[in-house]
Amino acid sequence: MKLLADESVDRPIVERLRQRGHQVWYVAEMEPGISDDVVLDLANREGAILLTADKDFGELVLRQERMTEGVILIRLAGISPVRKAKIVVSALVTHGDEMEKAFTVITPGAVRIRHRVTRSEKDDTA
Repeated sequence: MKLLADESVDRPIVERLRQRGHQVWYVAEMEPGISDDVVLDLANREGAILLTADKDFGELVLRQERMTEGVILIRLAGISPVRKAKIVVSALVTHGDEMEKAFTVITPGAVRIRHRVTRSEKDDTA
């Protein structure tokens, strides 16, 4: 799976995903401090799912209906980075195929996957 990890993602998560064979670009290694819009554009340009711990991407993707390959929001506050990495990898192993073109939230007890409905799809049902 191709992923772009925002700089809000803990390094152990990126390292564990790379060890598992995922292609992961990491903003912290590339251009720290770039805006969320630029991060999202970069993910789209690379055809990568965005991996982030930043809830602001929900606004960009869900409310502003920005197109993406997918977003995985990590909501694992209070858990060690090593444990977070295990949880994220497990979620990708179990649900990876469902995460494309979806907004996924990983929490300690659940993985919620919301497939997007575009404006044109809404218009078709009206």
